[in-house]
Amino acid sequence: MERKYLVSTYNANGVRAKEGLVFDSGSGSYLIDEGGRRYLDFSAGIAVNALGHSDADWIAAVTAQLAKVTHTSNLYHTRPALDLAKELVERSGFDRVFFCNSGTEANEAAIKFSRKY
Repeated sequence: MERKYLVSTYNANGVRAKEGLVFDSGSGSYLIDEGGRRYLDFSAGIAVNALGHSDADWIAAVTAQLAKVTHTSNLYHTRPALDLAKELVERSGFDRVFFCNSGTEANEAAIKFSRKY
């Protein structure tokens, strides 16, 4: 199916997704394929998400939030985002934070903030 329906985006230097490997679930640091085989997840979502898989506390927090508000833009505020911003500022020593939706947006913001500074 991947050859028929997906663009091969990671084919540089011979690195590509293993054909036929389809993950069905995860637990902690492991991913489990459709055949039930376990794999240690060294990529952690390629640094996008390094929280592990199927953590009960994380699932409870996400489920509770999904029942309230799923997503808003940066034009609006939610209590979890404000609480996270406060904690990040207090722990980092920076003045404020800017939440981004992607690595591209984060890089663009870094360039713009650098220019403004």
